[in-house]
Formats: sequence, structure tokens, C-alpha cells
Amino acid sequence: MDLNKAQERFIHDWGNLSSNWGVKCTMGKIHALLLVSSEDLCADDIMQKLCMSSGNVNMNLKALENWQVIKKVYRPGERKDFYQAEKDFSKVFKLIIAERKKKELDPLLGLLREVNAVEAKCPESNEFCRMTKDLERFAKKADRALNVIASSQAEWISKVLIR
Repeated sequence: MDLNKAQERFIHDWGNLSSNWGVKCTMGKIHALLLVSSEDLCADDIMQKLCMSSGNVNMNLKALENWQVIKKVYRPGERKDFYQAEKDFSKVFKLIIAERKKKELDPLLGLLREVNAVEAKCPESNEFCRMTKDLERFAKKADRALNVIASSQAEWISKVLIR
């Protein structure tokens, strides 16, 4: 397989895989393109290489910046913004975990705090309270574990994963 075909395959499949992680396919493709690019790219480059509209590219670049998995790079004498992907996968992993925790686990913990105000007065409410309290205990453990990962040194994650 030649380089161009391999890059196209990686970009396409990374985009499709990212939809399994709760990320839009187009956002995943832009991230993949920036990951495999040897140079920083501007929005026009990305639009051309991925055949996407300006609005779609700009919206997804902002989202990737918010996740902190890409950053703007200054080029002297250029008026365009150029973008570069974070290529330290320990950092990328931590950033994605932090974002997913914020979008998924934090709202779940808030919901469980609210619904756990129900009093156990009958078999149905007893079961509801038992289940939601068990889920809250589990979610709190997951929250603590994800906080440890998100606040840990990037090298620690690599060492754990390599073992």
C-alpha cells in the first residue's frame, strides 16, 4: 500500500472509529489528517484535502481546540491560522478522558444526586433507591479513577499501558 492510500485509509477509518467514541466522524477525520500531516495545516488545506465545507471545517476545528487535542500555530508573515495535532498519545488520551468525563459522567453524577432524594417506602421505591445508590457508588469510583488518570503524569499512563 502506498503512502497516500494508507493516509486516506487511516483518515477514513479514524473518522468512523471516532463516532464510536462519541465524536462526529468529520471531527475525527480532521483530527486524523492533522495527526498524519508532517506540516501544520490551515483550514483551506483541510477543506481541500477532505472535501469539506468551510463551515464544517471551522466548526470542527473549534471543537478539537476545545478538547485541546489540536492547537493554533503561529507562522510569521501568514494571516491564516494553522493547526497542529497533539501527537503525544498519553496527553491525547488524558484530554479525551477529561472531555468524555465532563460530557457523560459528571451529568450522570448530578442526576443521581437528584434522584437519590427519593425515600424508600415500598418495594418499588426500595429497589429504585438501592439501584441508584449502587450506581452512584460505582460512578463515584469511576470519577475518582478518571480524575487520577486526568491529573497524572503522561509518562505514568504510558508505563501502565506498556506493561
